[in-house]
Amino acid sequence: MQRRVTIASAVGLHARPATLLSQAAAAQPVPVRIAKVTDGAAGAAVDASSVLGLMTLGVHHGEEVELSAEGDSAATVLEELADLLSRDLDNEPVNA
Repeated sequence: MQRRVTIASAVGLHARPATLLSQAAAAQPVPVRIAKVTDGAAGAAVDASSVLGLMTLGVHHGEEVELSAEGDSAATVLEELADLLSRDLDNEPVNA
């Protein structure tokens, strides 16, 4: 199952937003992958729970990503993570 979302954070998937997404993805009951969408096609996907993987995607504000997950709770997981990425995460606190 896949879900596309536009990145709302002004800095894209850089330090703070990438950390928040990786923490949220790691807390899910199913593995989540994420890929940058370019010209309508999703590129190579990385583990969404990896901060380094997220930052290597080079996703900027306003660009689209594709989240993917499999399993019984995939739809709920993708909805939750899409909602997270639809917010400006630049000033939200990071859990230690």
